[in-house]
Amino acid sequence: MKMLNSFNLKRAAAGIKRINLDGLRWRVFDAKGQILGRLASQIATVVQGKDKPTYTPNRDDGDMCIVLNAKDICVTGRKLTDKVYYWHTGYVGHLKKRTLKDQMALDPTDVIRKAVLRMLPRNKLRDDRDRKLRIFPGSEHPFSDRPLEPYEMPPRQVREMRPRARRAMIRAQKKAEQQQENAEQRQQIADEMKNGKKIEAQEECA
Repeated sequence: MKMLNSFNLKRAAAGIKRINLDGLRWRVFDAKGQILGRLASQIATVVQGKDKPTYTPNRDDGDMCIVLNAKDICVTGRKLTDKVYYWHTGYVGHLKKRTLKDQMALDPTDVIRKAVLRMLPRNKLRDDRDRKLRIFPGSEHPFSDRPLEPYEMPPRQVREMRPRARRAMIRAQKKAEQQQENAEQRQQIADEMKNGKKIEAQEECA
């Protein structure tokens, strides 16, 4: 991982001269504990400039996006083992695949980059927007001399539980409470029987 971090730090400044930085902001995204898809959608919005009132589809007005702590990204469900990346070498039968877990161990920055690029429109501006995306596995980056602005992720809106699911949850809770009450009653009866046997034994001995 140390070699990967040093490699990314060396490549971080590549292509900066080809970007017109006049009027662009440097937005910093902290990926630690964030959901992969939700973070990628916010980065895609900023790198396209859709959060600005001057957004135009045929112009590249997006801001610079610096993503830190890519190795601490999170996913929901069983995507670590179920999500698979496929690619072909060009030779017959050479279809390669790699799970998300293996890709995170190999290069976590590529996971976020692929998620963001696949949310961008496939046109001539895609390469320019890709140059504005700088991803680092840890918290180290060579842009500390720039006017950085931390990006605040919007709060997650949790959908209301459907009535059928709510009723099922209430039934499950009642069933668990009933089972706990029955277990306590059985334990109480067993304790009473045990105490009664002790008293009878003491009386017989007396």
